[in-house]
Amino acid sequence: MIAETNWKQVQATRYEVAVLPWGATEAHNWHLPYATDTLQNEALCAEAGRRAWEAGAKVAVLPCIPFGVQTGQLDIPFCINMNPSTQLAVLEDIIASLEGVGVPKLVLLNGHGGNDFRQMLRELQARHPRIFLSLVNWFHIPGAQEIFTIVGDHADERETSLLLHLHPEWVLPKEEWGPGTDNLWKIEAMRQKWAWAQRAWTQATNDTGSGDPQHATADKGARYLDLLAGRFAGYLADLARADPAALYERG
Repeated sequence: MIAETNWKQVQATRYEVAVLPWGATEAHNWHLPYATDTLQNEALCAEAGRRAWEAGAKVAVLPCIPFGVQTGQLDIPFCINMNPSTQLAVLEDIIASLEGVGVPKLVLLNGHGGNDFRQMLRELQARHPRIFLSLVNWFHIPGAQEIFTIVGDHADERETSLLLHLHPEWVLPKEEWGPGTDNLWKIEAMRQKWAWAQRAWTQATNDTGSGDPQHATADKGARYLDLLAGRFAGYLADLARADPAALYERG
């Protein structure tokens, strides 16, 4: 955890992979804190980084960036927006700083659905060929269906369970949880998801949640964090050992 370490240790270590967690500051239903995405990212990176380090991978976890793309939520107080063009500029500076001192690989761990980094990484990889760039959206790591009754996409059973495990003191009592009901698009192509437009969040949701949190428990959150950390740590260890010039099995 780079924020907690020192120059003496850093100077003596040859790091193989850097991890950049990227979250958001936004409303999460009625009951979860605005920092939910950031808190989840920090906990996942800390635990996965620990496991990967113990497996022999020299992983450096950078501080989490707490602001994401909120262009569909600008009417909600304190949903702090960082435009994609700003994210690109921030990533450019971070990647250049890492590449300049010989860090060979960077993993961007995204914790917010409004962030979409893939096209940025295509552009930045072309500009910075000496550092290998990859992306993990933690909510796409497989396994949620093994634990949860209902999988939504914002302040749902998954996120509520994680926060009940990580920071129960910041979660309102269950009787204050909203149902997380989505309001469907009127246009059929949008409802079927083969046409896309940004959701206007206060129109698309009723409590800023998307997905029913009612079955969430701290035990499910602990099990889910263990599952996520194990799979992410495995990726970090594999990436640390990998040669970026030989990542494909030829047929």
